[in-house]
Amino acid sequence: MTVKTTIIGLGIMGRRMLDHMLRHPGYEVTAIWDPDPQSCKDALALAPGLSIATSAEAAIAATDLVYLACPPVPRKAHALTALGSGKAVFLEKPLGVDIAESEALVAACTDSGLPAAVNFTQAAGAALTGVSEAARTGALGTLQGVDIVVTYADWPRSWQKAADWLRFRDEGGMTREVISHFLFFSERILGPLTLVWAKPSYPADPTLCETHMLARLENAEGLPVTIMASVGGAQPDRQELTVKGSLTSRRITDFYVDARSDGGPFTEIAERPADPRAVSLKAQLDDLLLCLQGKPNRLATPAEALRVQKLVEAMLHASG
Repeated sequence: MTVKTTIIGLGIMGRRMLDHMLRHPGYEVTAIWDPDPQSCKDALALAPGLSIATSAEAAIAATDLVYLACPPVPRKAHALTALGSGKAVFLEKPLGVDIAESEALVAACTDSGLPAAVNFTQAAGAALTGVSEAARTGALGTLQGVDIVVTYADWPRSWQKAADWLRFRDEGGMTREVISHFLFFSERILGPLTLVWAKPSYPADPTLCETHMLARLENAEGLPVTIMASVGGAQPDRQELTVKGSLTSRRITDFYVDARSDGGPFTEIAERPADPRAVSLKAQLDDLLLCLQGKPNRLATPAEALRVQKLVEAMLHASG
């Protein structure tokens, strides 16, 4: 049996998920919808056998699972409609931008008793699974914290330009879109984090998102998570998370490249896949099937996503 699935939001992430759901034997995409005609046209180029639903509500009614890849602000309303119709939900991150709204959404997910998960793409990946196991077994030695370094020449990046909302302060920015992934990863290793201090920098235009972020967070034992993120300058993208241990440390680059150091240079511990995105999304979709069946899985829960959102919004609104 395949899971009948609706996709709401046909931008970059929605089309990417559509492509990979079409490849996965566990899913049948039965309905898609987006308010933007061009996004709909681009999606139909991937799946010419589909048609665009007449409305989000009509798309939700035609399915068992609703994947919500729309921007954060409209996501809650669509999620509540889906839950109210007895549909499981798979939500893009960030969970939202308004804390009270997201708390209400998480409560609705819990009260519904329906399967619900959030697409932090590293959740079911080999890197997080491997580092978690190394931390659990003591292979890292005594944990000593996490360093997060993110740098871009431009934001949004070239492949994100069509998602114009990503450049605005209300919903976008690299802290919500990228650093949130690494905060989720860090909490899986260190446990819940608390923000100690943060210093975001913004351009003169008050509508635009942050260009720099410095922050320190700590877990219950006082282990630090240090963040340095910036936009600007001629440079390649840099996305690194280093989990530091007294015996060995692990560095995850670009979400999936796993390298180990015992004090010398970091050495990659696995061969790089030919298509890392395909491997990552298949792992997420495999675990989503487990979630839908009520079985143990590695996906991010709405409660975990809410914790990350609270950290992110506190960082963005900090005064230094």
